[in-house]
Amino acid sequence: MNGYFPEGWLSSSQENKRSINTASSLSDALSKGTVMESPVMMCDTGHNLIVNLGCMKGIIPREEGAIGIAEGSTRDIALISRVGRPVCFVVTDIKHSESGKPYALLSRRKAQQLCRDDISCRNKVGDIIDARITHLESFGAFCDIGCGNIALLPIDSISVSRISHPRDRFRVGDDIKVIIKNIAPDGKITLSHKELLGTWKENAALFSSGQTVNGIVRSVEDYGIFVELSPNLAGLAEPRPGAFIGQQASVYIKSVIPEKMKIKLIIIDSFDSVYTPEIKYFYNEGHIDRWDYSPEECSKKVFTEFVE
Repeated sequence: MNGYFPEGWLSSSQENKRSINTASSLSDALSKGTVMESPVMMCDTGHNLIVNLGCMKGIIPREEGAIGIAEGSTRDIALISRVGRPVCFVVTDIKHSESGKPYALLSRRKAQQLCRDDISCRNKVGDIIDARITHLESFGAFCDIGCGNIALLPIDSISVSRISHPRDRFRVGDDIKVIIKNIAPDGKITLSHKELLGTWKENAALFSSGQTVNGIVRSVEDYGIFVELSPNLAGLAEPRPGAFIGQQASVYIKSVIPEKMKIKLIIIDSFDSVYTPEIKYFYNEGHIDRWDYSPEECSKKVFTEFVE
């Protein structure tokens, strides 16, 4: 994403290691405004973050720990929770202690602002970018889209196949692809994901009538059971006693009907399991203006338009 990545991506890069390796390389990073990354060793009593730079100690003052800390719009838990984890930062100064030891003053807030400015200048609604899952709530997944800047991926935008909680699809720390769905005037970004997982026809092409395949029970209704075959494709099976949401199911594919956007299934068996359908990206870079999920021959139209 134009040189700005979710926190945790830069730590192992050779370029990052060289930038924090010596006092001279840190001075060079100071003059260039280079965004670097290193783990937080401690959060002190004043909620300043102490970062191990290898060649010297780094200090991120509390108000420089994140956008919004100084104004009170971001809580200090955003700082405390970074202990043991990598953070992005830029060097703002190199000083010496009373004993003569050098230390670097750092700013995570400035790195975050550089990333935000880059997004507002380079990216627009419909662009595909990288993200890392930071935490999950019932209503959606929060994603780091660069330097600790967090954006929301609502649960209904995760996949076409309905899930009861984002943890049905993701784990904290997962690296995923997302689409920018909305950029609010205050800079807050909303994301989408399902459009990258393929159309109905693209997913249905992975299966054929007569096959018996794995799936996962996503919904149990009086008239039938919806079984997910892939994150963007579910079929309907006849009611079956003992089938419950979240169970793995082996299903026989009776028919694939593009004009009705339906797949008819027969459940052979259902059982408790940790099986999760694989996330397959049909699109993973570039830009999307409009995504048509439904087949052309289907009268029901399901689509997404990405407009500013």
